[in-house]
Amino acid sequence: MHFTKVDADLPQVRAAFVGGGFMARVHSRASRAAGARLVGVSSSSALRARTAAEELGVEGSYDSLDDLLADESVDVVHVCTPNSTHAAIVRSIVSAGKSVICEKPLAVSVLEALTLVDEAAAAGVVAAVPFIYRFYPMVREARSRIRNGELGRVLTIQGSYTQDWLLSPDDYDWRVDENIGGPSRAFADIGSHLCDLLEFVLGDRIISLSATTGRAFEHRGQNRAVATEDIVTVIFETERGALGTLMVSQVSPGRKNRLAFEIAGTEASVGFDQEQPETLWLGGRSVSQQLVRSPGALHPEADRLNVLPAGHPQGYQDAFNAFVADVYSGIRSGQLAEGVPTFADGLRATTLTAAVQQSARQLSWMAVGAASSANAERSLSI
Repeated sequence: MHFTKVDADLPQVRAAFVGGGFMARVHSRASRAAGARLVGVSSSSALRARTAAEELGVEGSYDSLDDLLADESVDVVHVCTPNSTHAAIVRSIVSAGKSVICEKPLAVSVLEALTLVDEAAAAGVVAAVPFIYRFYPMVREARSRIRNGELGRVLTIQGSYTQDWLLSPDDYDWRVDENIGGPSRAFADIGSHLCDLLEFVLGDRIISLSATTGRAFEHRGQNRAVATEDIVTVIFETERGALGTLMVSQVSPGRKNRLAFEIAGTEASVGFDQEQPETLWLGGRSVSQQLVRSPGALHPEADRLNVLPAGHPQGYQDAFNAFVADVYSGIRSGQLAEGVPTFADGLRATTLTAAVQQSARQLSWMAVGAASSANAERSLSI
């Protein structure tokens, strides 16, 4: 993909942030690691923006989003706000001609996401979504082995993403409120990461699925009714004929952030666990083994992401740093590196979320194709 090129003589990318919570901290650390100048932050109020600027170590704050967008020194804006606000904020950023990194979900409806893809393309800006699990070296190693045919023909896929942060009925967060977090919670929040990672690693896409959703509690917090799901199970088929299952849960005791997959082919299997990201399980009929991350011993695609010596674990923040560094490189050069997740990938995640929601409502299999303006409102609204 080609984009409007930022002046190559610029000493560094100049970044701003919208939102000041947990994800803004992660984004700002990655931005700093990539050598950017952290210009400022906008939040829900001028006071909150000033507080966030101090907490994030950003140069300054803006009284409003409009003030941020009027700052000609800003090259890229990181959107780290509640889900329902993403579309309007991103649209304003793109209209101002600035590149954007928007937290997922890109939007809470397929039509909104599709519109943002089109508007970003028309504006010629870099537009990315942080599906950062792509940036673990051992994930890239799995991908390289599949692409090179080392697994043979892929037959089955097992994927899961489990957490326990909503295990108690007293646990509450803005993500639970469908008016703020959107009509899907567990799948839009973490199932989208799982599906993006599987399709990225496989080089294959889900074409049909059957889903069931569930809630552990009908009320949370101060007896507030819950409309969004805690649990999702999915059966699916890919374009190349592989069959798979997914389990997504935010109520699994002891699981803090476990994204895991196992992919089996006619010749071998491969397995990855995000809570143990330094290893890759390689399965064979005669011999199985654990491959440990070691610079120089992996495929080039994986080795590029090795930033620490063997035995010095790389984790979530390292993967996020690699993602932001690749996006910033694309802003500077006008050419994104292969594998950087863009708004098109954000749209894909929204499309899959919509299909899961619709399948669960109708208790039926759903075909999953490419989103278009013709079908977005009719059959793929969440």
